[in-house]
Amino acid sequence: MADKDEREKAQRLIAENRKARHDYHILETFEAGVALLGTEVKAIREGRVNLRDSYARADKGEVWMMNVHISSYSHRGYADHAEMRQRKLLMHSHEIRKLIGRTAEKGLTLVPLQLYFKKGRVKVLLGLAKGKQEHDKRETIRRREVDRETRAAVKARQR
Repeated sequence: MADKDEREKAQRLIAENRKARHDYHILETFEAGVALLGTEVKAIREGRVNLRDSYARADKGEVWMMNVHISSYSHRGYADHAEMRQRKLLMHSHEIRKLIGRTAEKGLTLVPLQLYFKKGRVKVLLGLAKGKQEHDKRETIRRREVDRETRAAVKARQR
């Protein structure tokens, strides 16, 4: 039991796609491994990754992550990688079939939410998402501000 807690604490967040939670309703999340080159992993360890405007696509029994920008590694020699290449996601076949079926529905898309290390491996948290309308975004912002004000009021009352 204690080993499991230590392993869960060992997760280290690399990058987060905050804009995705603002632009989409997240219906379900999936964890996937990412097939990377050596220089990409080293650049990720340096924190040179950006998930903004990224998405994933499931086709022909495989899932691919697009528009993820991983900058070049600072101490590279002759080896280098393309910064915006599509990267294969490693998932179980039953999960891929489920994703293909769900993304076939109108308006659903796959969005990378977080990139993190888990047991020394790079993992991505994929969200099955439905786009928000403009009024939904305003409601989310309004709700967040109300929560912030109530927390401040409770904190002031405790003093």
